[in-house]
Parts: sequence; C-alpha cells; structure tokens
Amino acid sequence: MRSRLVARSARLVLAAAAVTALAATTTACGPEDVADADSATAPSAVASAGSDSASSDSPSASGSSTGGSSTSGSDSDEAGSGGGDKSGYGQSCGTNDLEFTVTSESQAGGYYLVTAKAKSGITCYLDVNTPSVSFGSGADGVASPVGQGGEDPIKLTGSAVAYTGINPKTTNSNAGKEFENVIIATTDDDPDPAELKLPDTASVDKPIVTNWATNRAEAVPVIV
Repeated sequence: MRSRLVARSARLVLAAAAVTALAATTTACGPEDVADADSATAPSAVASAGSDSASSDSPSASGSSTGGSSTSGSDSDEAGSGGGDKSGYGQSCGTNDLEFTVTSESQAGGYYLVTAKAKSGITCYLDVNTPSVSFGSGADGVASPVGQGGEDPIKLTGSAVAYTGINPKTTNSNAGKEFENVIIATTDDDPDPAELKLPDTASVDKPIVTNWATNRAEAVPVIV
C-alpha cells in the first residue's frame, strides 16, 4: 500500500513538473515570438515606406527643377527683349538728308550764314557739332572751327533749322583766292558733301566756321 502511494506521489510530482515546464515554455516563447515577428516584418515595412517616399518625392523634385528652369528662361527672354529696346533714338543727319540756304551777312566784317533743315519726311540729329567746310579742294581752303555757339545734338525735323557762320577771310592782306562756291558736309568723312552757290564771289584766306546752333546770333564767326 505504501509503495503504491509513493509511486502515485512520484507520478503527481512529475506531472506537476511537466505542467510547470510547459507553462514556463509558453510564457517564455510568447514575447520572443512577438518580438521575432515584429523584427521580421519591420524591415519590409521600412523598405516599403522608403520606396513610397522616394517615389512620391522624385516627381516633386523633378517638377520643382523644371519649374525653376522655365521661370529663369522667361526672365531671360524678358531681359533680352528689354535690352534690345532702342526707341527714342534717331539717325544722324547725313549731308544728303538736309537742305541748305546761304545768305551774305554784314556783321563782324561780313560772313556767310548757312541755314540747314531736314528734307521733307526726314527726322535726324546733327550729333557732330561742327560742320566740315572748305573752299575748293586745297588744304588752304579748309575752314578752321572757332568753337562758338553749338548744341549737341540738334534735332532737325519739319520747320526746325540749324545755323552755322562762315568767314571766308580773316586776314588783313590783299592775298586770297576767289571762289563762287563753298563745300559743306555734316562730317569730315561724309561721302556726299554739298556744294553751295555763294551769293557773291568770296575772297578766301584762312577761313573759319562756327558750330551748329539753333540761335542765329550764335553763328556770327569771331576770332577771340
């Protein structure tokens, strides 16, 4: 009888130990399994999230870059068109753009007053202040500028006029060459100078010429 009780007690102890071991195993494995499951799924979730973020960010970055380039191009085009604006500028007067008249004046010992105006339909600027004037083709017939008066530039259009004064002889001697015409041009290198008929025959010796002026009183040539 005693031996059966001992054997039964031993079996109960073993059973209890097995139940305890099984419970411990279940308790120990539960959290580890959850942690393992989390650690197993976490990388795939992160990878998926990173892929989604990259795919969503890429078009935005690309769109932003394209937008910036378009704006810069537009600004450049506008700057280019603005830089090319030349409104308000007119052409320089060539000699063949002008009509001339010559009158003989008595002031300052006598001189010739040349009046210039633009031909019909022309607007131009006398942006070289002193005309080129000569009597004949020789160097001794070239008029020297005296620097009187002058406005730079002078706009000629419609009825607007400019004046220059020419004194053909500035010496007191009897020397001099006689000329019936005077040659005038707006610049020294004008390919088409005008030859104007004088009101009378001029005795020429060391001639002088004034600057262009809009006031005829400033076109009286005087050596100072």
